[in-house]
Amino acid sequence: MDFQLTEDQRALRDGLRRLLAGRFTLRDATERLDRALWRELGEAGFFALALPEAEGGVGLGLPEAVLVFEEAGRALLLGPAVASFLAAGDVPGAATGEVVVTAVDGSLVPWLEEADVVLGEAAGAEPLRSVDPLTPLHRVRGAEGARHSRTPRSDRATLLYAAEQLGSAARTCETAVQYAGEREQFGRPIGSFQAVKHLCAQMLVRAELARAAVYAAAVTEDPTEITGAKLLADDAAVRNARDCLQVHGGMGFTWEAEVHLHLKRAWVRAELGRPARDAEEELAAAL
Repeated sequence: MDFQLTEDQRALRDGLRRLLAGRFTLRDATERLDRALWRELGEAGFFALALPEAEGGVGLGLPEAVLVFEEAGRALLLGPAVASFLAAGDVPGAATGEVVVTAVDGSLVPWLEEADVVLGEAAGAEPLRSVDPLTPLHRVRGAEGARHSRTPRSDRATLLYAAEQLGSAARTCETAVQYAGEREQFGRPIGSFQAVKHLCAQMLVRAELARAAVYAAAVTEDPTEITGAKLLADDAAVRNARDCLQVHGGMGFTWEAEVHLHLKRAWVRAELGRPARDAEEELAAAL
């Protein structure tokens, strides 16, 4: 079997990477959604990727969706991209980026005040101080500790969040390796020290293990494999960001570096889709 990406898949991934690199600047980011970027993503086919061509979509599948959401995770794209993507065939304007859609996820609602359409019952939702300063959250009153429902749509959302976590894990691994090769201590790059080498090697292993699980789940669409992929991707995103901070030292906590934002976003994403507490119970039940 050939597990390599096709030429078209690589072109899709690289094109979105260039788009996000050219339009998204973390230092200028706020909790306000960039509507111009959102519409540009719509024009590029980001939200309509999985819609049939007869409905104005691109006509691709879940594996391609995973690739673009991996890039969104790398770039720390702001906004409820997963909810808008899944609503593209149901909510007019979502596919083109003219309408921003969010959804109730367990008890959490990301980007509630910026959204034009909210899927789910968000009545009584109250602002919640988010650990990620660039991801505003609301909590639905009385829904604390609510279990995430299991539907084909929720499985796709879980996989797309896992893809974002994968992108973040890969990005922090690359950032750590690059910094370790540039930063010098005692007259030599810190990447020459064994302890730093071990950290970077562990980061790569986590990212590649998560990649294999996420890509496989995108092909099979098996609910249990999706749950396992989310668990691995959450772990890779959080632990890689922590290790990347370790490599950077105090520099990683400043706005000059995006490392701390990857950690904070990973914590938030870990609570969306299929949180670890639900995923572990489902996997145990499936054994």
